[in-house]
Amino acid sequence: MNRQAPISGALLLSFALLLGLGGCTYYPTAPGVYAPTPSTFERSWSAAIGALEDEGVQIVSLDRDAGKASGVRGAIGVTATVQSRADSGVQVEFGTSGNTASDPTLIDRITRRYNTRMGR
Repeated sequence: MNRQAPISGALLLSFALLLGLGGCTYYPTAPGVYAPTPSTFERSWSAAIGALEDEGVQIVSLDRDAGKASGVRGAIGVTATVQSRADSGVQVEFGTSGNTASDPTLIDRITRRYNTRMGR
């Protein structure tokens, strides 16, 4: 006499689902692959503004479209100009005006801060 235990419907369904999932493939997305990188202009613009702020320059005017920022630190006026070049590069210039004798190294410190922010 051959006795077999009846297979329950739930067990049969579970087995079928496991076999079905075995054929599915999961491809995870590598982290950071699709993150957009800032343009050269954006990176330079952010670094220039950050360099001014790092040296205590109070930003008075920002015109991103024109690539010009200006501010003051004490009696010294400070400007930053960021311009895209034809060769896809960016030109950044800093300038000071006013009583520069009160802090003659300000422009050098701003330039160093900019270069540090740009990874140079």
